[in-house]
Amino acid sequence: MKRHLPFRYLEPTFCAGLLDDPVLHLNVRPLGRAILIDCGQIHHLAKRVLKSIDAVFVTHAHMDHFMGFDTLVRHIHVSPRTVELFGPPGIGRKVEAKLAGYDWNLTESYWCSFLVHEVHPEEIHSFLFPGAEGFPCRPVGARPWRGREIWHNGFLTVEAELCDHRIPALVLRITERPTFWIDGARLAEAGLVPGEWLREMKSRFYRGALEGAPLTVLRQRGERVVKEEVEDVSALFEAIRRVQEPASIGYMTDIGMSEENIAKVQELLTGVTLLICECSFLAEDVAKARISHHLCTTDVNMLARELRPGWLLPMHLSKSYNAKSPLLYREFALPPEVRLLRLPEHLTPCPLLPAEFPPLGAE
Repeated sequence: MKRHLPFRYLEPTFCAGLLDDPVLHLNVRPLGRAILIDCGQIHHLAKRVLKSIDAVFVTHAHMDHFMGFDTLVRHIHVSPRTVELFGPPGIGRKVEAKLAGYDWNLTESYWCSFLVHEVHPEEIHSFLFPGAEGFPCRPVGARPWRGREIWHNGFLTVEAELCDHRIPALVLRITERPTFWIDGARLAEAGLVPGEWLREMKSRFYRGALEGAPLTVLRQRGERVVKEEVEDVSALFEAIRRVQEPASIGYMTDIGMSEENIAKVQELLTGVTLLICECSFLAEDVAKARISHHLCTTDVNMLARELRPGWLLPMHLSKSYNAKSPLLYREFALPPEVRLLRLPEHLTPCPLLPAEFPPLGAE
């Protein structure tokens, strides 16, 4: 399901139905490249879609979130580039086992490599799998992990927390880079006159160089416009910019309803533009949710009140509710400012029944 929400650079597409294996495709429009979050059944994604992917984020290695890695390899292994994959502790060993399950005696020098990163509580451990050599596991080393950022490009940042699903599972926040947006009223209040200096400031902003050399601005002094040198360009920008939080996406699936998990989620995901959140069980089945470390509709209602996203997309409903999805939507009681997005039960192709097989030799 594709939605044109208020994103400047990102185009999110949830490529599954309510009961299908969850998978989120995020196209970065200025680059024509993408990232993929979770990797269950992805056989319905075209090869050209998968070849655009630069990074994959696997929340945890249960089959419904990771089994599609084989499909990804099938479509991109002959591409001459490196694809990064992030996951919780142990994901490197699991990728190694998957790749070791195939014979790679016909490799070519231009085949792709996978750079796999395990997100540990205080470190990120990395492993390289070079395709030209048949994808052996080459430990790269570990680096300290401070804060929450695990990956970025020129247009977005991916942050993570490790939560508990009886195994570690990643919860993710994807945030667009801030935009250069000047508030005309604040500009006038400061006595500043638009000019070439604003274009220079904008250029420095996108290069991350606001704290460099002084900037010569134009300021109104009575009847005259004079040039004035400003040393602290960052402070000047903060004084005249339009205050607006960058658009963001929260992705949360397969976590238990514990105080520790909820505290981490609140710190990471409060105020996201779009919250994509698992809701595996109805309220009457809260006991099943607690036993399996999943969320029910009561939990999601509480999280919507706490996190206050602009939009909420519930997903990953238990397949035991097949053909009963209207019951789920009737149980949501969201704050008025939170808009609910709905998924059909299935978006992936349905399996063929024996009677639907085309006969051999049919014209």
